Amino acid sequence: MMPGLSLDLHEGADRNAMADTMDVMTAAFDPVFGEAWTLPQLAGVMIMPGTWLTVARLDASPLGFALVRSVLDECELLLLAVAPLWRGRGIGETLLRDSLRTARRRGITSMNLEVRATNNAIQLYEKIGFEYVHRRPGYYRGSDGQLYDALSFRIDMGI
Repeated sequence: MMPGLSLDLHEGADRNAMADTMDVMTAAFDPVFGEAWTLPQLAGVMIMPGTWLTVARLDASPLGFALVRSVLDECELLLLAVAPLWRGRGIGETLLRDSLRTARRRGITSMNLEVRATNNAIQLYEKIGFEYVHRRPGYYRGSDGQLYDALSFRIDMGI
């Protein structure tokens, strides 16, 4: 883990954590792809049981986040983002590995995720052990109307 990096776990609609998440999301998600969530979308998910948000911080400044929702013994990584100036320093991997540890502690046996087929994060997911499940053609619509395929991945945690 990067020296000085802290990971703050939040359950429920914590206003400060959601504001920090939105700051990172605005910087991290290119509007061309239409993947960023709005604050009402984030708040709506945060009040759901089994949802947790982990914010990575350095000196109280938010650098990235992971949002996970669980149901029974499965969970889904809904969003993972790192501010562009902080990419390539292991923050995304730290957030992902922490999310998997949190899931295991909660008795969750598998994690799923969906990602745009052209997203560089796919390399990270495969490195960690996620396996390709299927493709959804034209799932994402960019701001220019262009359609992008989504890829689904899964990791079994062998609990």
